[in-house]
Amino acid sequence: MSKISQILDERPDDIWSVRSDQSVLDAIKLMAEKGIGALLVIDDHRLSGILSERDYTRKVILANRSSRNTHVSEIMTRQVKTITRENNVAECMTLMTDNDFRHLPVVDGDRVVGMISIGDLVKVVIKEQQFTIDQLEQYITG
Repeated sequence: MSKISQILDERPDDIWSVRSDQSVLDAIKLMAEKGIGALLVIDDHRLSGILSERDYTRKVILANRSSRNTHVSEIMTRQVKTITRENNVAECMTLMTDNDFRHLPVVDGDRVVGMISIGDLVKVVIKEQQFTIDQLEQYITG
């Protein structure tokens, strides 16, 4: 089973984040600009939380709050589960499924080194399954 390090090694090192004192509007604009569904919240070089589209929808839109006047700190998820580069895809899928979230920050000690999404994990699983199918087909056909 693939490790998270393999996923991170195959893509740019970009880590998109906001500070907790920024407006939710700034955060949503950054998500739209980068085509992503969640941002890390980093204050003083430390992970403070995570802000997802789901947080925005439930805590701003449905609560009829202003994106411009609401700070990230007011709606972010503070209890963030993290993984390391050494975790494998199956462990991460289980963690995401059991806790009903779609993004996991990847840390090395106190330092954030990346973030993965459920989509990243699904791509790896599909690729591994296709490899297995190809191997079985070669075995069967000789």
